[in-house]
Parts: sequence; C-alpha cells; structure tokens
Amino acid sequence: STLLLCLLLSPGQSKTLPSGTFSVPLDARGVHTLFWRLDYDDRTVSMELHSKVPAGSWLALGFSDYGDITNADLCFFWTDWRGKTHLEDTWTAENGKLYRDIHQDCHDWGWDRVGGVTKLVFSRKFDTCDDYDYVIEEGTTHVVWATGPGPLFHLQRLDMTSMDHGFQRTQLLKNLASVVQLASDVWSLTVTEDNNRVLGRETTYWCKVVKLDQRLSKKHHILKFEPVITAGNEPLVHHMELFHCEGPADQQLPLYRGPCDSEDRPDDIKVCKKVLAAWAMGATPFYYPQEAGLPVGGADYNLYAMLEVHYNNPELREDWVDSSGMRVYMSPTLRKHDAGVMELGLEYIDKMAIPPGQPHFPLSGYCISECTGVSLPPEGITVFGSQLHTHLTGIQVMTRHIRDGREIPELNRDNHYSTHFQEIRLLKRAVKVLPGDALITTCTYNTTGRPNITLGGFAITDEMCVNYIYYYPKTELEVCKSAISDQSLQTYFRQVHEWERQSTSPRLGISDNYKAIDWNPVRASVLHELYIQSPIYMQCNQSNGERFPGDWTSVPVTPVLYPLPPAPRICEQHSEQYYT
Repeated sequence: STLLLCLLLSPGQSKTLPSGTFSVPLDARGVHTLFWRLDYDDRTVSMELHSKVPAGSWLALGFSDYGDITNADLCFFWTDWRGKTHLEDTWTAENGKLYRDIHQDCHDWGWDRVGGVTKLVFSRKFDTCDDYDYVIEEGTTHVVWATGPGPLFHLQRLDMTSMDHGFQRTQLLKNLASVVQLASDVWSLTVTEDNNRVLGRETTYWCKVVKLDQRLSKKHHILKFEPVITAGNEPLVHHMELFHCEGPADQQLPLYRGPCDSEDRPDDIKVCKKVLAAWAMGATPFYYPQEAGLPVGGADYNLYAMLEVHYNNPELREDWVDSSGMRVYMSPTLRKHDAGVMELGLEYIDKMAIPPGQPHFPLSGYCISECTGVSLPPEGITVFGSQLHTHLTGIQVMTRHIRDGREIPELNRDNHYSTHFQEIRLLKRAVKVLPGDALITTCTYNTTGRPNITLGGFAITDEMCVNYIYYYPKTELEVCKSAISDQSLQTYFRQVHEWERQSTSPRLGISDNYKAIDWNPVRASVLHELYIQSPIYMQCNQSNGERFPGDWTSVPVTPVLYPLPPAPRICEQHSEQYYT
C-alpha cells in the first residue's frame, strides 16, 4: 500500500520502507498500522495511520502515559452528517470523556480511502507547550488509538472508554544515525522458529536452543543484528532475544524447543542468559559503531544459543504458525576494539524492596567513583548503547552521570518505561565515562496493585533495576551495582520492632522481616529515606565474578553536589487560558 507521507512507494514496494520511515502494527489483528517520519530540526513527527475500517468510520490517534484511553491526547478524524471531514486536536479526562482542545496542534493533515483502507496523515510537534498535549520524549511512547462508526454530529463529551480502542508501545524518536558499512567477509547466523504452532493463549514465551556454527570456534565480532519476522505475523511477534549459553566449550546442551516456563524445560539451559541480540516491536536493525564489535566465539566458547520469542495473542487464536527469529551478522576480521557489556543498578537480592500501594517509589543503584577509579583505563570508556530492565512494576528508569560532584548530561532515561518493551537502544550521543565518574541508576515502581512488599530477586513477581550498557574498549569491570548495607538494614528492622511494635526479629531473614511489617504511607516514606541516606554494599565485580580488591561492604554513595538543572522546553508558549 502506498504511503501518503512519502509518495515514494509503489504497491509492489510496500515491504521496503524508504530510509527514515518507520512503522509498527498498533493492534494484534493487524487492522491498524502506524508509519512515521521525524524532523529533528523542526522537532516535528509526521504520522500516517492505515486502518482497515468501514468507510465513514472515525479514527483517533495519539498518546498517553502508559496506554490508557483516559487522560490521553488524541488527533481525532471524523465525518459530520453533512459529509464534511474534520481533524481536531482533542483530549480525554480521567473519566474518558472527550474534549476539544482550545489549541489545535494536529497540523498538515490529509486523508484517502484506498482498497478498504483509510489512510490518515498529520504532523505534530514533539512538545507544543499545551498542558493538554502529550510531550513526545526519548524512550518509550505509548501510542493509543480508537475507532467507531460515523457520521458524528459533534465530539464533545464522547465516552472513549466504551469505544473500540487499544495501544502500542514503541520508540517514536528513533535514532537516525547512518548505517555502518560491514566488512566484506561478514556472514550471518539466522536463528528462527520452525513453523511453530503458537499456543492459543494471550502471552507465550517460546524458547528454542540451537547449536551454533562451527566457525565460531574462532573469535568473531558481531557487527549488526536484526529481526526476521514471518510475513503477516508482525502483530503477533512482540519481542525477541537471542542468548548465549555460557557453559564450558565441551558441554552438550539439550536442543529444547517449547514454552520457556514449561516444567519440561531442562535445568541445563539455565546457563543460556547472556544477551547477544534483542529486538522489540518497531525496533530497527542495530549496528555496532565502526570502532567496535561484540566479541563471540573462540577456542573456549560454548557453541549453543537460545532464542526466546514473546508472542502477544489477545484473541487467543490457534491458527498462528510462526518462523520468526533473529539474524546476527559477524566477521572474523576484528575491529579496533572489543565491545563490552556492563551491568549498572541494583543487586538481584531481597535487600532492596518496594512497599505495597506505592504509585511512584524510586530505588537507586550506584556505580561509585571508587569502583570506576580502580577499574577503568585512564582514557575512559565510550558508552554507545543501553538496555534498561525491570520486572512488572517498573514505570521509569534513568542513569545519571556524575563527575567531580557535578552532574553532567544523563546516560539514558525512559520516563514511560514498560517491562513489555525492552530493546537495546543505540544512544544518539555516545558518552565518555572516565575513571572516578559515578553512574546512578534509578528505577521508579508502581505497586498500587500489590497486597504486600515486592522484593528484589529473579522471579518475574520480584523486581530488578538494571541498565546494561554497551561500550568500548572492553574492560574487566562487568558488574557495578549496589544494595543497602547489611548493618543499616538490620538496624532498621530492630527500630521498627522497638518503636512501632512490628513483628520483625533478628531471627528472621531479610524477606520475612520485610513481610512482617504492616506497611502504611509513613513507614514507606521512612524506608525511602533509609535507602537514600544509608551506606551501601558495592558489587564492583570483574568478569571472572571476583570483586576488585578492597572492602566494599559499607561505603558511602558518591555525593551529587551540583545537580543538573531541568532541560528547557523547546516550544512556543501558549498564552491563552484553557477551557473544558
């Protein structure tokens, strides 16, 4: 289908988008597809919606913080009873009722109807400075849509919660960095499912273990990876990861193929957890920078990997057959630097916890100055990519960068993070981290639906806070994470027992002590202050798992003497009052 935006595609070219045009399916049925282009100079996104809806239907497309149709910002396309078409900037209230915005910020619009598909195009500034408009930011954007039968006689107070609606997560503000040329001797490893009949349930994580090519007995660099999606299954395949199985070179692993959460899954493949490639819906191919490649292979390299595919099947269809997967490009000709992956954030243990009923509870993990000081080379490292990670209650993640007590521009931030949309993102600005710099990774959690404390740990119902940073040149520092010091935590448990008569006890373990507290807003606030003010236990770990020399058991956090001021908003201020 041709694009109104670009006027570059003939019907026979529809599978290959023009450079700089991105797309994502908006629903699992494949009814709605979004295309868009970015103009960073003008700070404008041009959007095109293709919807297979009956003629005369109205369409709404826009944004909200986490995909709700309430408190949403929508560009609303509709036909009145006289047959005239309109595109209006609207917003929804907490109750889902629709209102016309006094400031109209959906511009340059047009539409067409071709072969049963309504095509709507319009443009929108990243930030309009209108309090009723969503600010399009770096990180995850929740694109919301709605549709219904027309014609309409007006829009005011339309109840959007009763309409057909949905949302999709994507990174709207894509990196437009140019494609890096690959070596002439590059070869590709493709790991896909094999006509997998997808289970008729809403969410399936499907795992497949494969034996890798014998050529990886020699060291290679990964230079690029991309998805391979079965044609027609674009709405089904939600995200994918390819993991290396980190065992001894001679270890044989079972070629398991089945649900990742199955009781039949062999314990042996728990070693398949080092990420080689990751893709989420709407993501583009990932290119390593010209200076570096991710090292794989070698004489002591285990030749097994595992593909994990997340299928999203809300209609519980049983007729999906899928052969999607990942394609990784690698070369035996090594680039100047080995790329490395470093873990920042919190330890995977129960010392850090989130009380129940918290709409915004932050936890911070520290990579302190002393750790980077003893582990990084004098010239520092260059960070070029980042994959943020929490479990189910994480709603925001960021990593701040501190040098000599002064905060400098952040390494990465996602204000609308979702655990259901994780990808390795190429940073638009490579970041130099020097010895003595500190990196503070803060995750914010929403536990309003949880009846009791949420503990740190590996289970999906536990929580994590991690930023996997991709950098070069590779160093021995692999883990730079923290948790509250043991002594501070034991003192806290003793005090809530003595002062507030809680059932904590030195005879109980950490998890049971947290669970013994009857949580209320005051106790949650005190715990938050404890985490901020207490000394920490540092994991300043080498790639062999051992800590760098020194006592890391109760160290102070790196002070931030001069925080970074908020970035100014780049938009034209509206001076008028707002009305509903």
